[in-house]
Amino acid sequence: MSDQLPEYTVDDLERESALDLTGFTNDDGVDLGLAALEVIDERGLNLAVRVVLRGDIVFQAKLGTSGPGNDPWLAGKHAVVERFGESSLLVKRRHEAAGTPFDQLPDIDHETFKAHGGSIPIKVNGETVGSITTSGEPDVVDHATSAEAVRRYLSR
Repeated sequence: MSDQLPEYTVDDLERESALDLTGFTNDDGVDLGLAALEVIDERGLNLAVRVVLRGDIVFQAKLGTSGPGNDPWLAGKHAVVERFGESSLLVKRRHEAAGTPFDQLPDIDHETFKAHGGSIPIKVNGETVGSITTSGEPDVVDHATSAEAVRRYLSR
């Protein structure tokens, strides 16, 4: 892994490949998770990955030093995607750009909602039905890994 962390602006995140399909099954979720495993392995990362579809975990793996401590982060980032319908890093960056950091909002349960990079929505005909989420590295690396998994899944 390079020592230089990726940087993302709101505009960068809005331009990324969207995972908006006409259908997405449990089998598709496993394929997406396997694409993430390829990226994690190639980059030598310590990441947990989870694919959730309609409230059900259809794929999960923990590589390297990831473990049970990543579970609240996987769930919290997914909760942000589920609530806002956008990647967890985009939600974070939008709040930063507005001068109201998400983690300082008083009306948010920060144990439930974690606006840190790593979770990307899975949409079917525009409706958010799940997410792919990674956790374990700096949040921009988590996001980059999930985004690359989405790109690979879409190219197959």
